[in-house]
Amino acid sequence: MTTYRKRALLLATATLAAGLTATAAPAVAGAAPAGPRLDWHRCTHQGAPTVQECAELPVPLDYDDPDGRQITIAVSRIRSDRPEARRGTLVVIPGGPGGSGVQRLTQKGDALRRELAGAYDLVAFDPRGVGASTTASCNLAPEDRYLTSLRSWPGPNGEITENVERSRRIAEACALGGGPELRSFTTANQVRDMDRFREALGERKLSAWGTSYGTYVGAVYAQKYPRRTDRWVLDSSGDPDPKRVARGWLANMSQGATDRFPDFAAWAAHPDRDADGLRLAADPQDVEPLVVALAARLDREPRTSTTPGVPLTGNGLRQALQNALYSDSAFASFAGLVKVAQDPAGTPVLPRELAEPIRNEDAALMVGVICNDVAWPDTSMAAYRRAVEEDRTRHPLTAGMPVNVLPCSFWTTPTQKPTRITDDGPSNILMLQSRRDPATPLSGGLRMREALGDRARLVTVEQGGHGLYLGNGNACGNRVVTEFLTSGRRPSRDTECPN
Repeated sequence: MTTYRKRALLLATATLAAGLTATAAPAVAGAAPAGPRLDWHRCTHQGAPTVQECAELPVPLDYDDPDGRQITIAVSRIRSDRPEARRGTLVVIPGGPGGSGVQRLTQKGDALRRELAGAYDLVAFDPRGVGASTTASCNLAPEDRYLTSLRSWPGPNGEITENVERSRRIAEACALGGGPELRSFTTANQVRDMDRFREALGERKLSAWGTSYGTYVGAVYAQKYPRRTDRWVLDSSGDPDPKRVARGWLANMSQGATDRFPDFAAWAAHPDRDADGLRLAADPQDVEPLVVALAARLDREPRTSTTPGVPLTGNGLRQALQNALYSDSAFASFAGLVKVAQDPAGTPVLPRELAEPIRNEDAALMVGVICNDVAWPDTSMAAYRRAVEEDRTRHPLTAGMPVNVLPCSFWTTPTQKPTRITDDGPSNILMLQSRRDPATPLSGGLRMREALGDRARLVTVEQGGHGLYLGNGNACGNRVVTEFLTSGRRPSRDTECPN
């Protein structure tokens, strides 16, 4: 790190420290009346540390019939190793839809224990439809379960006929085979399940760290149960517009990729890449045209990969780029894929997420939540074609995918309306947002900030990537979140952290 960057970081840290103010209710959250019994046992999934425990939580399939059929939610905890320092329970809310809270606790448990110094029992759960919780299946054909299919990438030159046919086929299969379980996969039910988990833990309040889609879940919980929230962290938020929800999140990815790509371009054109053979251009401005042209060539002439029957296509390259933009640590693998794809003698090795179909249960969950949460507009196919053409012109890196037709356009209309996020509630929310986020761009995060009003403070981090705290963030951003969770102090006003 240069001396200038060290000084900038120290200055920002000092500014944050001077502006920190305590939030309300710093005391330990008291116990609540006992809820459903949890029989804790050692977790058996791969990588689980010995301190991580797992259990099964029964919840109603339909909360309008609370005494009716029950389904199972997989829950997990890592108890504080410093009982004298414990002040409550922190729930880790995963992203997605489709992220596993149990796995995320496995991945982040050690780092959280170091940062929070025993202040919390750490807990998480697999949302219904995920992991060891009750799942559903639409019994989709393998070709409909590749990530490049579910993401609805247009064909060469923006053609969407195949997307329309696939989207209708998936919606019909889910209506036929998904059953009541699939229809129950909603953000609203995830929030109710989280509150049932709180009751089972015997807590009157929860603290939370939600990331990506988890910030929306966290915001809806804070809206529905404001007096049951203690310290609330929303990391990488999207626009909570109740008229659009996931439709808006997807559309915003076009701008997110545009915001983020210059970070990759600067990295890929830097002379340091010569040593690893990963330098793509001499000038950062030449990297985007190179990638766009390569994707177009792969549209016309897909390359045989090391995965039999699954070539590297233009859309495969585009999806690999979207994945790589989430973290600087993924830049090298994407640059390597570009280099091999440019080499007539090379055989590309596909990233695992592109090389095989997604599990039927995971595909059903990915589609189910976004389609169940809000009614999608009755848009004509001609209007979709126009939207795709306009978006691919403005944002060639995403080629119209974020505004393309999805199974939601053929979905049965949801019976519940999304929650409107407002400023009604305690001022106990800290937002952390990257200035260059490929999935939840700053523009969408600012809409969440606006909706929450004085309930929240926003820390904008001068760092590209998605998911900041203990991940793609920096020392300044990590410090302000840890300070808030452990002491209750947060910036007195919206502020920034330098890279």
